[in-house]
Amino acid sequence: MPFLILVVLLLLAIFGPQWWAASVLRRHSRPRADFPGTGGEFARHLLSQFQLDDVRVEVTERGDHYDPEARAVRLTADKLNGKSLTAVTVAAHEVGHAIQHHLGYAPLQWRSRLVRLAQVAEKTGAGVMMVLPIVALLTRSPAAGAATLLVGLGSMAFSTIVHLVTLPVEWDASFGRAMPLLQAGRYLDQQDEKAARRILQACALTYFASSLASLLSVWRWLRMWRR
Repeated sequence: MPFLILVVLLLLAIFGPQWWAASVLRRHSRPRADFPGTGGEFARHLLSQFQLDDVRVEVTERGDHYDPEARAVRLTADKLNGKSLTAVTVAAHEVGHAIQHHLGYAPLQWRSRLVRLAQVAEKTGAGVMMVLPIVALLTRSPAAGAATLLVGLGSMAFSTIVHLVTLPVEWDASFGRAMPLLQAGRYLDQQDEKAARRILQACALTYFASSLASLLSVWRWLRMWRR
């Protein structure tokens, strides 16, 4: 029974924030006739304020993000073309990343480097893990099995580090950049400002959940290694 309770608590900790975030974003996604522009237009307006005219605003199907290599704020179609509180808030958040990049914000630079390394490590690890079980079967060598576990653990650990570095980067983009911009420009009334804060908190919690899931994966690999 205690084990079952622990499993339920872990599932709630990992998936609960994602469900809540989706609910918050959906609740504030209805079109607003009182908003003068779309999320994409608002992003362009904020970028112009910081003279970041070389940063593009583009549509994406891969989730809202800022690409430091392409220097592009990318928003999904509903946010790029939508006049909703969610669209405006998420646009401000992604512009926050562009501002971080412009100012040379060190944690963003670390994350960008780690992401590139993690992509290489993931591809290399996947290839090695496909070959090693075959080698272990042919050679009947325990070392090959141990190597498989080590490669898997290394890949998971790298991913965990990326997630942990991402947390302060996302929090700063939300509450160190986006929220002050929204407040300074008085773009939102008091009620909408509170809702925008909840949207930003919900988004941050999803990264926390991802970090927790990644740590759990590392723990599972460690248990396998000990056996």
